[in-house]
Amino acid sequence: MPSYHPDLNNLHAWDKDFVWHAFTQMAEYEPLLIERGEGVYLFDTDGNRYIDGSASMWCNVHGHRHPRLDGAITNQLAKVAHTTNLGLSNPTTVLLAQRLAEITPTGLEKVFFSSDGSSATEAALKIAFQYWHQSETEGETHPPQSTSHRTKFVSLGEAYHGDTLGAIGVGGVDRFTSIFSPLTFESIRVPGPGMTASMSSTGDGGPRTDDSSRRTTAAATLHELENLFKNQGNEIAALIMEPLVQAAGGILVHPPGFLRAVRELTQRFNILLILDEIAVGFGRTGTMFACEQENVSPDILCLGKGLTAGYLPMAATITTAAIWKQFLGSHKDGRAFYHGHTFGGNPLAAAVALESLALFEEEHILEQLPERIQQLQGHVARIAKLPHVGDTRQCGLVAGIDLVADKDSRRPYPWEDKMGTVACMAARQHGALLRQLGDTVVIMPPLSISSSELADLLHAAESAIRETTQAPAGLPSGSVLS
Repeated sequence: MPSYHPDLNNLHAWDKDFVWHAFTQMAEYEPLLIERGEGVYLFDTDGNRYIDGSASMWCNVHGHRHPRLDGAITNQLAKVAHTTNLGLSNPTTVLLAQRLAEITPTGLEKVFFSSDGSSATEAALKIAFQYWHQSETEGETHPPQSTSHRTKFVSLGEAYHGDTLGAIGVGGVDRFTSIFSPLTFESIRVPGPGMTASMSSTGDGGPRTDDSSRRTTAAATLHELENLFKNQGNEIAALIMEPLVQAAGGILVHPPGFLRAVRELTQRFNILLILDEIAVGFGRTGTMFACEQENVSPDILCLGKGLTAGYLPMAATITTAAIWKQFLGSHKDGRAFYHGHTFGGNPLAAAVALESLALFEEEHILEQLPERIQQLQGHVARIAKLPHVGDTRQCGLVAGIDLVADKDSRRPYPWEDKMGTVACMAARQHGALLRQLGDTVVIMPPLSISSSELADLLHAAESAIRETTQAPAGLPSGSVLS
């Protein structure tokens, strides 16, 4: 057994021997141990410095070791580290709930806390299901009709909403979900406004994802949704989607107006709209919440990742008073939401989340984003001209870059070449940590990144893509696969 004061030279070996890493082929894994952070930089145990180009899995907002955020945790720790949110509360958690109700879109005011994005999705699905089960009437029908038959969910193709079984049920990325299909319910999937070449199952490159193609596909999706709602609307509890961009599905950007049109359809047919802003919330798309850009307020909103600025696990599912009302009654009615997590509403996480929201306001984070977004857009346009870049997509301070074997046809590389992984591994040699989705390289830095730091990150990404796509395919050591 290792001692309480272990030899740090053993850390790499112990990492391989004892840690089972998420989304990682452990037979090919070689450790990279991140020891500390400062601003947008991370440092490994050998002292090497990297720009955190994936915002530590898309959650870091203000950089690492921000003194205000560190202090918020320290101050709360001096009071209490954790109290249960099951039948009790904590002042810090209450203040965060009130603040979230204040800043989220109109009508959202009831906050259910959990620990991660998948859990937030899971809560949203169960809330929607139970809401209809406990609702007595379908609109203004006379006599009243039962709504307990509303049990189905609608989701978009290539959707990703988490890894728990309920979240998998509304997911559409087969490589993440297909093996577990016998364990889950099946949602009604409609095609999203576009898919990437690298994700085509046919191997022919798939449809192009330019603006014109996305608008055409979006129109077809809306037509399919309208017909679906006309024919099966009384069976559907909710539609769930990420607004503006499907993140883990491949950075799939929706055309302007698509979200607004979806919302109008759900309202017309009295179907709940669940918006998953776990990845795209808290400034990532240029506004505090992505749905603000099309003036959409959902019935249920899922938040995570950036909620605590990447410091501590916390997620929230926020809904309307009308939905919440259906869970009220006497104990004998059994209408309560019997769902929860040990660390839901943790005061340490709540404290840092509150301080992060204060920083947004005091440091004018959103006002500074347009300049960085434009800088990212300009450099990504340059990367798009590289001979093995098939398509690029951007929404706010997030971009996806598809690597393809043939640019004209968008023919993908063979899956076994792992070109997205190869490129991200090469980026490490240029001082940047990036994340791949198949053969899509994702750039998603902390919002606090400076112009010079962003330029360094984009140069590293471009150099890595040039080197790996112009050289024979091969997988360097230290690969992390997804």
